[in-house]
Amino acid sequence: MMTPHHGRLIQVGNAPCSWGSLEWQDHAQNQPSYARMLDELAATGYTGTELGDWGFMPTDPQLLVHELTSRSLTITGAFVPVAFANPDIHKAGAVLAVQTAKLVAAVQDPANPPFIVLADDNCSVPSRTSNAGRITPDMSLTYAAWQTYSQGVNIVAQAVTETTGLRCVFHPHCGGWVESPEEIDALLEHTDANLVGLVFDTGHYTWGAGFEQGGDIGRALDRYKSRIAYVHLKDCQPNIVQRAVQSGWGYHDSVRNGVFCELGNGLVNFRGVVEWLTNVGYSGFVTVEQDVLPGMGMPKESAARNRKYLRETCGI
Repeated sequence: MMTPHHGRLIQVGNAPCSWGSLEWQDHAQNQPSYARMLDELAATGYTGTELGDWGFMPTDPQLLVHELTSRSLTITGAFVPVAFANPDIHKAGAVLAVQTAKLVAAVQDPANPPFIVLADDNCSVPSRTSNAGRITPDMSLTYAAWQTYSQGVNIVAQAVTETTGLRCVFHPHCGGWVESPEEIDALLEHTDANLVGLVFDTGHYTWGAGFEQGGDIGRALDRYKSRIAYVHLKDCQPNIVQRAVQSGWGYHDSVRNGVFCELGNGLVNFRGVVEWLTNVGYSGFVTVEQDVLPGMGMPKESAARNRKYLRETCGI
């Protein structure tokens, strides 16, 4: 339900993925240090950060809270990937999610409790990775598989809620089993609304929905209003999407070529998104994400331009 943090204005955070800290371990050797990422995130005007993958930032609560407070940062969320389509993974997924939730709960600002961002183990299924952004109905899960998948999401979310009281949100993500609007609908239909909210990622939705649907962000926000609890602001470059189709690029090649561009350089109408959020009373944090692979671009400069864009163009 759309009641994140009443009485507070929209605040803007960023995340380690904008500095190339991603969940794919084959790229991990070129990741920036967490200290550099936090320094640059704070210096470019953000007041919150997500945790990133387990082990990227300190896992000792005392050290982590020091790293955050010394930079006047709030922890806003933590990304937990789980291969929900495999029932044998559900128990381990719950263990990982609870471990993560305990850490962020220990360092949270009670005025802005962080979200546990559940997601698929993205890019672990070759057919989904290679067809990211162009999923057709025949590539989706069967009804029985949706039952298994959603049961896993409910199990993990219930474990987090019972253990820490933190709210879980699910992250539709290109390259995973929940990408298209129809797949988002199926996930929401089969999960418990009291346990599982939605993090609406503007870039992944735009790419995963296709331009006809993805370009109408306002309609999508209205469609999922009752479940949206948290928002990721990410842009999607239409020319790169077209090149991906023409060249047969999968997820990683598309990201490497800049499918997630700086805010304002793609298809997403961020002024409309912020206006919608304001009208429905959203408050607390939104998180900027410009997913890049390690070593790509100039993350600090991009973060600064993204922050300036939101401040000057969108008023947040």
